[in-house]
Amino acid sequence: MRYTLILAFIVLGWPVAALSAEPAKAVHEYAIDLYGSTDVRIAARAWMQQRGKFDVVPALVRSLRYFPEDATQTLHLLKQLTGEELGPRWFDWFVWLEQNPTPPIPSNEIFLKQIFSRIDPQFKVFFSPEIERRIRLDEITWGGVRKDGIPALTNPKLIAADQADYLQDKDLVFGISINGDTRAYPLRIMDWHEMLNDTIGGIPVSLAYCTLCGSGILYNTTRDNHQAPFIFGSSGFLYRSNKLMYDQETHSLWNQFSGKPVVGTLANTTLELEVLPLVITSWQDWQRKHPETKVLALETGYKRDYAPGTAYGAYFNSDDLMFPAHLADQSLQQKDKVFGLRISGTSKAWPLTLFSTPRAINDHIGIVPVVLIGDAKNSTVRAFRSDGIKFTLDKNNQLIADNKIWKITESDLIGPQGEKLSRLPGHIAYWFAWSGYYPQSLATEIKANQ
Repeated sequence: MRYTLILAFIVLGWPVAALSAEPAKAVHEYAIDLYGSTDVRIAARAWMQQRGKFDVVPALVRSLRYFPEDATQTLHLLKQLTGEELGPRWFDWFVWLEQNPTPPIPSNEIFLKQIFSRIDPQFKVFFSPEIERRIRLDEITWGGVRKDGIPALTNPKLIAADQADYLQDKDLVFGISINGDTRAYPLRIMDWHEMLNDTIGGIPVSLAYCTLCGSGILYNTTRDNHQAPFIFGSSGFLYRSNKLMYDQETHSLWNQFSGKPVVGTLANTTLELEVLPLVITSWQDWQRKHPETKVLALETGYKRDYAPGTAYGAYFNSDDLMFPAHLADQSLQQKDKVFGLRISGTSKAWPLTLFSTPRAINDHIGIVPVVLIGDAKNSTVRAFRSDGIKFTLDKNNQLIADNKIWKITESDLIGPQGEKLSRLPGHIAYWFAWSGYYPQSLATEIKANQ
């Protein structure tokens, strides 16, 4: 075996000295060596080749990202261990890992803690031996920023609508109204911050915005037993191109999309944040419907270029993903937008293209009849329980049922006799993100007027 390895080293141009006798180390220490000096990296790959076990593949794939100059040698070893030839992009190998999970190396948490802390020492707080987890740690990727490198806005300054002269009519905002407290949080600002902690209508909330997923989700952060509400920040990490946020109390990592803790102290609990209604719409439409609204001030305490599209304009206008995620369901393109609902364990998504002209769609999610009212121009969709009543939009975008007008509010549909149908908490997302968590939930048969 040693002769074969020496011959392979000569063919590949690797120094035979890499196989010199070295005191045995733990597997995770050899994995850490993949991030050392050139000679140390060579020796680590030589040991992994001799050992011939698959569990080091995720560490090798990570090293492709940070040491592209080692690609030839790393790819040769990856081919030997996996039989695959996927090319030099760590992105493609990470997608493959998602589809081909492997048991982790012993002390994988220590390995990850060591390599990530070289990027930012504060990352150490997220990893410890025997840490609780609901996701594979080997699928956690660095998002290119340090802990809180994308700073959350907590109880930010708000101004009256007529003072928001920095906003243009076509600018998109997250519109929220709780207990009569109405707010607008412009996407051009939230693109830079992605997390908002605030109290609206007496309810503590977090707006968790994953720009990579195209999804802004409003969570109720109230806790039981009179505990202080959760305050969230951006960890700097991603899972399947989805933001991992963290709570400031325990530093557990939470999945932005599911509202559940997935790594850390809270990962062994049944915690799940309640989703609350919000809408994406234009500033013009939101202000017209809610002239009393407050709006996020441009003075956030951070120096950023809050011009529209500055932060992620290129990404939003591209068909490509920035970070790895596998698209198992190719019913839609990976960055096609959908509007999704989750009710009592049932989920369903509607392509935003169904609302290419403003319309009302009558449908069901599970056994619950719903009506969706939307306009794709501004990614605007609101969902309500319908109790089986069939609704349409007339040419003036008034909601009609049985030839009578219903009023659309942020909390209810209100009928001609004062009857109410409650709002449901859905949100927009890119298809790759929604289908990754809720497969086989796409609405595929929508009749013209139902």
